[in-house]
Amino acid sequence: MLELWNFIHTETTVKAIEDAFKEFTTKEDIAIVLISQYVANMIRFLVDSYNKPVPAILEIPSKDHPYDPAHDSVLSRVKYLFSSESVASGRR
Repeated sequence: MLELWNFIHTETTVKAIEDAFKEFTTKEDIAIVLISQYVANMIRFLVDSYNKPVPAILEIPSKDHPYDPAHDSVLSRVKYLFSSESVASGRR
């Protein structure tokens, strides 16, 4: 298990966060990437465009920033899939 505890500091650049995200999502020995929603919002375009099943990306709350389900890309995809299934089957 690879852990980057306290990877993000006030001086960490968005570029460094982007590079770390790209690195973690291409490693074959990582199954899940946990990212705080606050940090995910800094690289939202990368998080939202990521579409591989492994590693799974899970946005989690941080102790300093509230969680907003409207910005969670995984939750948005699940809602979309369920609404598509409902429409396809004639249910709403």
